[in-house]
Amino acid sequence: MSSQPAPVTFEHLPDGLGIGVPEPRLSWRLPDGRTAQDAYELELDRAGRPYRTGRIPGAAQILVPWPGQPLTSRERVSVRVRVWTGTHPEPSAWSEPSTVEAGLLRADDWLAVPVGSATAQDPDSDRRPARVRTDFTVASPVSHARLYVTAHGLYEAEINGRRVGDDILSPGWTVYGERLRYYTYDVTAHLAQGANTVGAWLADGWYRGRIGFDGGHRNLYGTDQSLLAQLEVHHTDGTTTVIATDPTWHAADSPILFTGLYEGETFDARRHDPRWSTPQHDTTAAMWTPVATATRDPRTLTAPRSAPVRCTEEIHPVTVTTTAEGRLLLDFGQNLVGRLRLTVDGPAGTAVTLRHAEVLEDGALATRPLREATSTDTYVLDDTGQQTWEPRFTLHGFRYAEVEGWPGEFTDGAIVARVYHTDMRRTGWFECSDPLINRLHENVVWSMRGNFVDIPTDCPQRDERLGWTGDIQVFAPTASFLYDCAGMLDSWLTDVAMEQLPDGTVPWYVPVIPGGPHWTPIKPGAAWGDVATLTPWVLYRRFGDLDLLRRHFPMGRAWVDLMDRLAGESRLWDTGDQLGDWLDPIAPPNDPGAGRTDRHLVATAYFAWSARHVEWSARELGYPDVAEQYGRLADEVAKAFRARYVLPDGRMSSDAPTAYSVALAFGLLADDSARQFAGDRLAELVLEDDARIATGFVGTPLICDALTDTGHLDVAYRLLTQTDCPSWLYPVTMGATTVWERWDSMRPDGTLNPGGMTSFNHYALGAVADWMHRVVAGLDFAEPGYRTLRFRPRPGGGITWAKARHETPYGTAAVAWEQTTTGLDVHVTVPAGCQGVIELDGRPPVVVGPGEHRIDTGELGRTAA
Repeated sequence: MSSQPAPVTFEHLPDGLGIGVPEPRLSWRLPDGRTAQDAYELELDRAGRPYRTGRIPGAAQILVPWPGQPLTSRERVSVRVRVWTGTHPEPSAWSEPSTVEAGLLRADDWLAVPVGSATAQDPDSDRRPARVRTDFTVASPVSHARLYVTAHGLYEAEINGRRVGDDILSPGWTVYGERLRYYTYDVTAHLAQGANTVGAWLADGWYRGRIGFDGGHRNLYGTDQSLLAQLEVHHTDGTTTVIATDPTWHAADSPILFTGLYEGETFDARRHDPRWSTPQHDTTAAMWTPVATATRDPRTLTAPRSAPVRCTEEIHPVTVTTTAEGRLLLDFGQNLVGRLRLTVDGPAGTAVTLRHAEVLEDGALATRPLREATSTDTYVLDDTGQQTWEPRFTLHGFRYAEVEGWPGEFTDGAIVARVYHTDMRRTGWFECSDPLINRLHENVVWSMRGNFVDIPTDCPQRDERLGWTGDIQVFAPTASFLYDCAGMLDSWLTDVAMEQLPDGTVPWYVPVIPGGPHWTPIKPGAAWGDVATLTPWVLYRRFGDLDLLRRHFPMGRAWVDLMDRLAGESRLWDTGDQLGDWLDPIAPPNDPGAGRTDRHLVATAYFAWSARHVEWSARELGYPDVAEQYGRLADEVAKAFRARYVLPDGRMSSDAPTAYSVALAFGLLADDSARQFAGDRLAELVLEDDARIATGFVGTPLICDALTDTGHLDVAYRLLTQTDCPSWLYPVTMGATTVWERWDSMRPDGTLNPGGMTSFNHYALGAVADWMHRVVAGLDFAEPGYRTLRFRPRPGGGITWAKARHETPYGTAAVAWEQTTTGLDVHVTVPAGCQGVIELDGRPPVVVGPGEHRIDTGELGRTAA
């Protein structure tokens, strides 16, 4: 057991290099075996000058305010902590030191300007990407070196022929006019005494590439493709050499003939000189010409708040077959998001073409669901023998790949799928006795991985891949259990606020791009716009970050004020273009919003629910008058909702599962009697349809809780365990390895849903996993950040055991239960610094402290630590 606290962490970042805030908040975990913190002391070592705070009473250990002078640009500080706990009168040992290093915090720190190719290009055509480079000299010994870099488009940097970093699709997708992310790399080990070279591959990416619906749009943020980089070499003698992008750099066409996020990438190895980013490369050749410069306001440059996109796994094909046309068909056994890496040897000029798809139709790649995303990569071999290649600037959603032009024998390991997503830390796991439910949960995890690619997207394979606000609104509780996504979603919510219209309208998706007549111009829509109120609240409750809630509070308040104006004195939001319960299973393929439930019932329900969240948020933030104002508003909207949508006999005007689910989950009914009637009617509707699901995006995250909370746990389990179409387990029985966009994306006969919006990797309907974590396994929070945990397993559905584990900000929390011949055997784990409440049916709640605890209801109610 360790006598030290865990090393300090900074904000929601995996490490402290290049941090973008001058006063980063600090978090740590208590030493093993310690129960509760009484006090702590921090030490900040700035260039060999340590400063200690002295003993600070209190239990705070998560996102603790920075205790010293703010960081200045480039400043490095070593931080460590020790703690006092009640059972140990002496302080703990000091934690191992952690280093935080500020990025470039001031606009005038930047000397670099964007540079790219000066070759004339047709802005309306497929343009060939460029590479840029410059030579420089390291004249004296190096202490350390940093590369600060971003791009108009995408970049991959190299120094002396060696790749810098392992991230891809950087700098990611933000509202580029307002925020352009830059990354900081430690490149000390890349440098050599004497001659050196720094360069970068460039690509269009989201900045000027073709993105969006119906053929897409180019040049949405600009027409240049440029690198903005600043290499700072700090020498042991105290001097600094700065190599920044400027007009002295050179550019040349890349051996990448074309690359697009949707289309794929074509690479001609015959045009590639691997020495291009080394001092040995001849820059006098005609292909290298002086760069063109562009402009960028350095005040818009911002440091990242989370990890970048990286490769997190490699998967080999499970089967390789040869088609009648002589092509290879690879099945990787898992629908994933990533790229193929091939290792191949053949004659120069041989073109190997890779096509991708999520599913097969009649034994061939089903490409219709991709729409205009051709998802095709081509590699043209040179004469150097065996070579390994992977695309740089594209991603595909696929399980199957077709290979054309493969030279010679195909051997094991010749093609490997590399899985890419934002490299968040995994924090949540679930398992139970039902293998179909376990596969469903794995499908949810895989869909989150595939759609958390810098922003939370809606699908990773077709010509869309947008940050739909409603999708993450319903999925955020599940996402925040499975992965530490606080930093990523905080960053994205910042862009949501930037894209919010002056009147308070929240866009359908962020960043905003043209979306055709249905999505443009932007209109306010319930469930989607409510991401402004609901998602910051979820992140606050799950991660304990009150500052995050404070930063996004104005956005949520503006959204509710807009709904207030639209509803007027009636307090009913019964106007506008609403999506309603999107993708209700009865909705026809060409009209996903045509569900059972009145769209304006949904809109008014969300109006009340968001107003309530503004009340709760204001109360947490210390704004009692604001809380009272929005509490009254929420009450008035709920009253109007009942008057309009609850009939005298207690039924809803839309006698549909989603109507009852929102009324129950959002607390809109008058009293316990009305709630029980609604719950009973909801259960009747579910059973009348033999427990086949009858909800879309809005009702699906709510229905199991609505049933559970009104005494119909058995019916909720019937829904969960149903395998007929539509149901959560139907896709599992059809071989799905991710969550589908539609309940019937594939029909029982193996044909595909004819709708143009048919994805096989879409997390929204997987929001049921949050209920699985809290109810099936029984692991929930009672205070923000899981400081107090609730363990309340509620068995059913023939499941005989279940378990869940979550890495809370304080440490590991876990529950495992098993039905025995005499009762329920429950084991729980409470992290140091926390407490748990164990609630089992028929027993009074038991409050337990940190550590391992067991309750066996069959052993005369014995409780053991």
